[in-house]
Amino acid sequence: MDCCICGPMAAIYRPPRNTICSPCYEGSKAIIAFLNDGDHAAGDVQGDRGLVTPRGLIKHTENSTKGMREAWEQMKEMRDREEAANQRAGFLEQGFGAAWMEGAHTDIVVKPGNGPPIPAHKAILAARSEVFQHMLCSDQCKAGPAGGCVSLPELAHDELSLFLAFLYTGTLDAAAAAATATSASERRLHALLVAADKYDVPFLGRACEARLAAAMEPANVLRTLEVADRVSSGGALKERAMGTVVEHAEQVVFSDEYHDFAVRNAGLCVEITRALLAKAAGAKRA
Repeated sequence: MDCCICGPMAAIYRPPRNTICSPCYEGSKAIIAFLNDGDHAAGDVQGDRGLVTPRGLIKHTENSTKGMREAWEQMKEMRDREEAANQRAGFLEQGFGAAWMEGAHTDIVVKPGNGPPIPAHKAILAARSEVFQHMLCSDQCKAGPAGGCVSLPELAHDELSLFLAFLYTGTLDAAAAAATATSASERRLHALLVAADKYDVPFLGRACEARLAAAMEPANVLRTLEVADRVSSGGALKERAMGTVVEHAEQVVFSDEYHDFAVRNAGLCVEITRALLAKAAGAKRA
């Protein structure tokens, strides 16, 4: 049988032998089903051993052309929506970010645990976090309409700057978004994750968790596990960290860091022990 797609005589039209073999037919049917959302995939164009005749091909070609046109229109619509969303995000980021960087019309200062306070806008803080909204409302009577102050003592100056920058722009600064190859960048991400949980900024929490998960390795997994256990939204990050500990148990448990970790986190050590025993039991049964 000469297949009009993969056969050596594809360039010659020789009815009624101009047919499609089973593999090419199945592939064509899959493509047509994708383009037409499955509406034209089944069809009535079937012959012996999965063959299809040229007449059936014409029908499916028309359907696939329609499906390709509709798929192109959908792709174009999705591209236009993405471009519009990027333009809106850029507009908001540039506007709010520039107002914060320039200190334009700021009406509050935020004090870190160390270093100078950072000017900000009450409206932005309140809009990004209900916790800040309640804090500002409770302090309104004693802080006055302008020149108020709020303290975040758990954040160092550089961490607070990154935290505020995210509230204004929705993006992590390069210093925090970099892979946690240095202790400073890792410390910042840990601090931002805890702050996101404390001040109810889940979008920041997810961004930090994604960065920490991408950079997780045996050398830093204990520190990430400890922080993930502290935050209410860190379930997935904690599960991944626990899996890394179990996978690299010998390297992690016999490290110098594990002793201090065990002193601070007796509960997590119990969880690690149980996970290791469960893995050993599963391997024994297998």
